Amino acid sequence: MTRASLNKQPHEVASMFDHVAERYDLTNAVLSLGQDRAWRKAVARAVDARPAQKVLDLAAGTATSSLPFARTGAYVVPCDFSLGMLQVGKERHSWLPFTAGDATRLPFRDDTFDAVTISFGLRNVQDTDAALREMYRVTRPGGRVVICEFSHPTWAPFRTVYTEYLMRALPPVARAVSSNPDAYVYLAESIRAWPDQPALAERLGKAGWTRVAWRNLTGGVVALHRGFKES
Repeated sequence: MTRASLNKQPHEVASMFDHVAERYDLTNAVLSLGQDRAWRKAVARAVDARPAQKVLDLAAGTATSSLPFARTGAYVVPCDFSLGMLQVGKERHSWLPFTAGDATRLPFRDDTFDAVTISFGLRNVQDTDAALREMYRVTRPGGRVVICEFSHPTWAPFRTVYTEYLMRALPPVARAVSSNPDAYVYLAESIRAWPDQPALAERLGKAGWTRVAWRNLTGGVVALHRGFKES
C-alpha cells in the first residue's frame, strides 16, 4: 500500500508515510514553497516550551518539528505511528526519545505533559475526536495543546487558486521530488476534505479544551489552534 484513502485506515496511512520517510522533509519544503520553516517557527512560539517542561510532539515524523522544543531545554517526545518515519528520525537525531504511538490510543499516563502539539498530522488520524480527547487526557491541568494544520484560505479568490494548486500542480511537483508521489494525491484530497477553522475549534471545545482560539497563517492556508486544560 503506497497511498492511503480518505477512510484513513491506520495501517494504510502508516504504510504510506513509511514509503515517503526518506525525502519527506525535502518534499514538504518544495511543495510549501519554503513556507514550512515559517510555520514551524509559529508553532514553536505558540507552544512556548520552557526548560524542564515535557512536550509531546505527535505525528512528529523524522522529528524536524521537535527540534525547536528541544533547543529550549524542554524534554520533548517525538511520537508517530509510522515506523519508517521514526527510523529515519532516529538515524538523524539519535538523542531524542522517539516513541511509536497511535494518536487515538496514546501510550502515556494521564496528566503527563505540559504541552501537546501536532503539526500537519491530525487530518491523517482516523478518529479526530478520539485524538483530541487523548491529547487532553495526557496533558497536565494548566497545560496546553497547539495544532498546526492545513485549513481554508479566508479570501475567496485565493481559495479557488489554492484548491486548483492542490489538485493540479501538487501531484506533478511531487512526482519530481518525492519517492512516492501518489501519497501526495491523498494528502491534497485530505486537505480539501478537512474542516474549516471554526469547525475544528468547536471540536476542540467538545473534547474538553477551554479558551480555544486560532490564528491564520499564510492567509488561512494553515491555521494554528490552541486550547488549555483547566487547572
